[in-house]
Amino acid sequence: MATFEDRVLYQGDPWVRVDTLPRLLAEGWRRTLLEGGVVSVVRTPFQWSMGSPVIEIETGGYMGDVGLYVPEVQLPEALALLGFDEAEAGAESGSTRAEATRAEDAGPGGGQAG
Repeated sequence: MATFEDRVLYQGDPWVRVDTLPRLLAEGWRRTLLEGGVVSVVRTPFQWSMGSPVIEIETGGYMGDVGLYVPEVQLPEALALLGFDEAEAGAESGSTRAEATRAEDAGPGGGQAG
């Protein structure tokens, strides 16, 4: 399973990881979040993706585990839309709300929007 930071600075703002899950499931969750007015971004081991790259999915692009992130200020809304509560999500991810890691320092493709 790919490893992603719990909290990062992405485009200058703190974002938190909702979960790490297979790409197709993450894209479904992103649709749910979008319909509820919550912005989200997916992090693959190679890059950040703000939009759902349907062509990448259709052509067999990266389909493994990804990190699903939302802006920290929208975390309560995101968790409610996905049917989680904040305490439950923190326990599952092992989140300690540590200092944010800069997306630009987070490895290959860090800070790139797809």
